[in-house]
Amino acid sequence: MTTAFLYHPAFLRHNTGWKHPEQRRRLTAIQDALQSAGLLDQLLQVTPVAPPLEAITAIHDPAYVQDLRSRCAAHRVFDAGHDTLGSSSTYEAACLAAGAVIDAVDAVMDRRATNAFCAVRPPGHHAERSHAMGFCFFNNVAIGARHLQHRHGLQRVAIIDWDVHHGNGTQQAFYNDPSVFYFSTHQFPHYPGTGRAHEKGEGAGLGFTLNVPLAAGSTGTDFRQAFHHDLKPALARFKPDFILISAGFDGHRDDPLSAMLLTEADYAELTRIVMDLADEHCGGRVVSVLEGGYDLPALTACVEAHLRELMQR
Repeated sequence: MTTAFLYHPAFLRHNTGWKHPEQRRRLTAIQDALQSAGLLDQLLQVTPVAPPLEAITAIHDPAYVQDLRSRCAAHRVFDAGHDTLGSSSTYEAACLAAGAVIDAVDAVMDRRATNAFCAVRPPGHHAERSHAMGFCFFNNVAIGARHLQHRHGLQRVAIIDWDVHHGNGTQQAFYNDPSVFYFSTHQFPHYPGTGRAHEKGEGAGLGFTLNVPLAAGSTGTDFRQAFHHDLKPALARFKPDFILISAGFDGHRDDPLSAMLLTEADYAELTRIVMDLADEHCGGRVVSVLEGGYDLPALTACVEAHLRELMQR
């Protein structure tokens, strides 16, 4: 078995314009860098398919999904709010991004791959049940988590989110749910304004959300401390059957949308920590999903470092 790499050319047709930070060159830069490094040929390359509608509406309001489809069918660029731009191909790309996570977890569960990385856009962790925000339309990791439970019967799924922005949409999706554990390290205060340490879940889900907000200027040492001190004991209690990573690389010191000081070596180390935890708790079953990362050289260096660690398992 090997690491699966999921990508679809339709992701490039999601048009946000050349001046928008979340633009198609993010994925072409990743593809070019991995090709130049000789890594693409070592990966199990999988072209995702769009999932059934019910996989998406397991997380999102059907009326919202239909509205997005209709707006894209109007063949125009539109503003979904919160700097989130859509176009005629956004619905197709968003469906395929969610489908990539579903296909990735299926490949790992069926033992066709050891683990997987989904090079997708639009990203997903800000998308809430009934609206788009933060460049996100469908919550890819949340859809993948529900698919693991509905299709494969897993009882406990953990989501580890190291994007520099808090994944408000993912938190919202599972805030009352004890079957999905959500862990986030993120710059705070920062967009979208959620992710305070006291946000721990509600009702049956109380204690199954763990936020570790970090100040601007935090380094890899600060992130590693959060993973060792907070994440490791939490996963020992939760005992996940599968781990999903919301892999945003916008905490890199060169990224224009954050004030963190991480390097590609730090992301490699965070990957090793997560993979060790996955080996301990869930047979190494991990799927990683691209979220943020907006400085192209930094993004490609981080993705390459991240993939090299996945490929060593």
